[in-house]
Amino acid sequence: MFEFGLSVSPVTDSSAARDDTFYWNKTPSTTTITSSVGPLLGDFGPVNNRNIDLVRIASGVLAADRSASRSGSLSRWNQREISLTVEVMAVTPWKEVRTDLESLLGFLTGDIWHFTFRRGKAAAEQVGLVGIDAERVVLLSGGADSAVGALMSALELRESGKRHVLVSHWSSSTLSPVQTRIADEIERLAPGANADHVKVHHSRARTALSGKRYGRENSTRSRSLLFIALGLAIASVNEVPLWIPENGYASINPPLSASRRGSLSTKTTHPKFFKDLRSILERVGAHYDLVNPFADLTKGEMFKRVIDSVGAVEAAAFLGKTTSCSHTGARTYGISPSVACGVCFGCILRRASFDASSLHDATTYLMPANAEQRAWIEDKTVIPAMKDFLMEDFGEEQLARLQIPDEIPLSVANDLCQRGRAELRGLAL
Repeated sequence: MFEFGLSVSPVTDSSAARDDTFYWNKTPSTTTITSSVGPLLGDFGPVNNRNIDLVRIASGVLAADRSASRSGSLSRWNQREISLTVEVMAVTPWKEVRTDLESLLGFLTGDIWHFTFRRGKAAAEQVGLVGIDAERVVLLSGGADSAVGALMSALELRESGKRHVLVSHWSSSTLSPVQTRIADEIERLAPGANADHVKVHHSRARTALSGKRYGRENSTRSRSLLFIALGLAIASVNEVPLWIPENGYASINPPLSASRRGSLSTKTTHPKFFKDLRSILERVGAHYDLVNPFADLTKGEMFKRVIDSVGAVEAAAFLGKTTSCSHTGARTYGISPSVACGVCFGCILRRASFDASSLHDATTYLMPANAEQRAWIEDKTVIPAMKDFLMEDFGEEQLARLQIPDEIPLSVANDLCQRGRAELRGLAL
């Protein structure tokens, strides 16, 4: 079992700091969580205390996830067992939902989680103001789906004169410019829309305070929880909805084969994850108004919404500035971060969506230039599994195994999946 902790208490003696504990404070010499915000989230304003706790929990989860190495890759990933102690503002509410929280994280990452909570007192922070009178908060990751959501929100609110807040999280320096570029394009395409763009840099340092290197794990299935937690924290100030835009087909997370059940796409907006997270947050008294405005659409259908709003030329240019590639480590093989692999699930779905909406795809996809790059692509590709999946029968019987909540009729989910599969079949793989 991997054992970790997250502390937000000021560190008075760094020599006594533990190597298995992540420290989050505003003092550069005594923190191992590098963040543009402090553990009280003062820069965001008067955030709901339970949402502050959620950000701390999510921060600890991601740091532990990145420090506990897996074996194998893709569907061959092993299931880890991780114990995490987190300092929160109030222990009792979280103890009462501990088992459900452990199950939620198990669903998200495929691991076994154990939580312990203890009270921690962070240093005082000045309270700022973000998104005054905002109508909603929208997550802007840099991906195509979130970009569509942010653009649709801006165009809608522009007519009423109301404002929204775009929230981005980054740890890699290559992602931040993408997020800024998309926000700038939204401002251009929706002139007059009132928006704030809050960019949060939050990541685990490479080494503990002692100088010992933390473990390294490149998979980041839990990153989405931190992203959601940050968005909800800002939304809690004015108690407004948080939009988490993602196409409904990817949200349902159909497996590419029986042996790859959900291993190649996120469960961030899966209906079960949404339902269970809302339930936990409501019970502890946190703000929990989560919305996926595109839960009933395929990615191609989302792209068509952009065409209807700004025209095909502008839509192609706007969507072309987003990123969908899920693979890391390309730099090792001399591949630029601006080049997409073209063979991961995110890239294939993107390519199919451009085709389905008859848009020009200006994305630069990798054309292997040497044996190492070819080997890397062959190891990462999901194209063979995708072809097999599209040849197999997939209907309500298979959907019934994917933990779709009862309030969503399987016939509705099946119709969405069939439309998504049709878009994928339209791509020449």
